Amino acid sequence: MNALIFLIPVSLVLGLIGLAGFLWALRSRQYDDLDGAAARILFDDNPRKETPK
Repeated sequence: MNALIFLIPVSLVLGLIGLAGFLWALRSRQYDDLDGAAARILFDDNPRKETPK
């Protein structure tokens, strides 16, 4: 029972830290363009120009 007195506040603090991190990610616009990054991998990079020998 004594362990619960320690573990419940620790779990609440960790949950609040996780919630604060999620809200920070929303405010810093981390989730705005979900489709752009997924589609960008399908396009080829610009081809390199080979130098003549």
